Amino acid sequence: MPLNGRESSGALPLPESGPKLLFDENLAPRLAVTLADLFPGSAHVRNAGLGGATDRAVWEYAAAGDFVLVTKDEDFHRLSVLRGFPPKVLWLRLGNCSTADVAYLLRTRFEQVVTFAAHEEAAFLAIG
Repeated sequence: MPLNGRESSGALPLPESGPKLLFDENLAPRLAVTLADLFPGSAHVRNAGLGGATDRAVWEYAAAGDFVLVTKDEDFHRLSVLRGFPPKVLWLRLGNCSTADVAYLLRTRFEQVVTFAAHEEAAFLAIG
C-alpha cells in the first residue's frame, strides 16, 4: 500500500511526512496545526513572533529554519527569482478562498510539494 494512503506517480515511495512549512501572514495561523500530520514542524509567522515583520525578516527566518515559505504574496515569488534559495517558496495561486481550500490544495498536492522541496535547483513552485 502506498505511504499515507496516496498513490505515487514516481518510482520512489513518498516519505511519511513533508517539509516544514512556514505560512505567511496572509494565510490562516491554524494551517500549521491542520496540516501537521503531513507537514510536521510547520509554523505560522505570527507564532514565530514575526507578525507584521518585513518580507526580508520572514525570508531570513524561513531560510535559517529550513522552512518552505508558503504564501499568496507575489513579493516572495520575486524575491525567490532575485535571491534564489533558501528558502524555497510555495506560491499559492488561489485568489480569494477559504482556509479549508488552502488545506485541501496542500493535501492533494503533497507529492508535488515533497518533490519540489527535495529538488536541488527549484526555488519556487506556483500551485493553484
